[in-house]
Amino acid sequence: MRNCNRLKYKILSGLCFLVIGCNSVVCNAAIKVTFPGATKEVLEERPDVSTGLNAVFVAYDASQIRNITITGADVSNITVQKFSSLGGGYAQEMPVRVTGNEAYVDNPEGDMGYIIDCGNEKYYFWLVDYEGKVFSVNSVTEASQQECHNTKITVEGNGGAIHYYSINGRQCTLSRDIKASYQNLVWDDDQKNYVVIEQSTIYDYLTNPLLINPPLYCNSVVTVSGDKFLKQWGELVSAESNLIIANGVDARTEAVQNNVNDEEGSNMITSDGSMLGGSAPADFTFYADPTDAVIHDEWQMADDPDFEYIRYRFYERDLSYVFTEEGKYYLRYIGSDASGDCTVISDSYEIGIGASDLRIPNAFSPDGDGVNDVWKVGYRSLVEFKCWIFDRNGRELCHFDSPDKGWDGKYHGKVVNPGVYYYVIEAKGADGKKYKKGGDINIIKYRKIGNSIPSSGE
Repeated sequence: MRNCNRLKYKILSGLCFLVIGCNSVVCNAAIKVTFPGATKEVLEERPDVSTGLNAVFVAYDASQIRNITITGADVSNITVQKFSSLGGGYAQEMPVRVTGNEAYVDNPEGDMGYIIDCGNEKYYFWLVDYEGKVFSVNSVTEASQQECHNTKITVEGNGGAIHYYSINGRQCTLSRDIKASYQNLVWDDDQKNYVVIEQSTIYDYLTNPLLINPPLYCNSVVTVSGDKFLKQWGELVSAESNLIIANGVDARTEAVQNNVNDEEGSNMITSDGSMLGGSAPADFTFYADPTDAVIHDEWQMADDPDFEYIRYRFYERDLSYVFTEEGKYYLRYIGSDASGDCTVISDSYEIGIGASDLRIPNAFSPDGDGVNDVWKVGYRSLVEFKCWIFDRNGRELCHFDSPDKGWDGKYHGKVVNPGVYYYVIEAKGADGKKYKKGGDINIIKYRKIGNSIPSSGE
């Protein structure tokens, strides 16, 4: 059933407009109505223009109203009709008293519509009798059955839908603006974590259960208060629940590379979460930051993007993994609640480990100028590596076991003389390829700094 009161429409004095769907023309020039006898202010609501009504009035107790007083227009030829849920087509004429420039309709009924016709001016309204509809809330509790995508709250009290009817008899709902207030988790992009904020949900009327959507991501007390009519009359009422356990599951994930392991740069994560052109060994940590209801954590590694062929399952929140084999890998996080019925699945990360490669330079100049001062190999996806450096007499000058290391041209802390030296390399790639290399290293003549440079034999 459509709620006719959600879109407010301001009717300007002197404006004549066609009422959509009501088959009538409403001209509101200057007619005004008041309600003598009411002990509390009669509140005015502006309904949707399609109802054909100029206003909806809410009286705390319509039986207190002595009359409807009509002013602001020529009332010499005035007629007043009332209509029920059947609409204006079944309106009944009412007796009207006229005194000077004022007209009176005595003892009006609540929960009725009224049509005031002054000849060239008309005014349409509905009078709600709030008596018997007074909002109350006795208790707020967590519903026994919950769903994954909302939190259900049971409210004991009175706050059903307040209906009124358009000129053509269409049922509409007047919003009570009942509020449920609570704390919840919201992701903060700047802080890169969930933060607790105050939130609220507005309801047109009470239903059981009330649905909070998105659900509670953290344990919270829920306060239900209302309604807007009692608030305007200074009689707002409320009740709060005990601590309600979070049932909403959500998570954010991040992948971080822990090592930069080749001269061509690190493995880079693209904007869509994929990672291409990586070099083994690629050391990564995958982080998950789930909401409070997530109890079970699982990272899945698959050979295909649809995760039909899952290679490994890791039952941990933060996963550290070193990729040592060539190929493509797909990872995603799955978090679930205690029952396992509600789950959150992250976007997947695509990781590509490229084929191995080894490139060996044959010269360098360790002269301290900051350019080509260290002899290092170029490589990709090497998971095993050993290198030995010898002089022309077969003496070992240097040994290292990682391709990201190199030789600075020194032996026992002193730079060796320019000339030819020799290397031997044994390595294995992530693709299983084995390397056994040997060759020359030429140290190019460099300028002397300070005293004479000693030879390798010193």
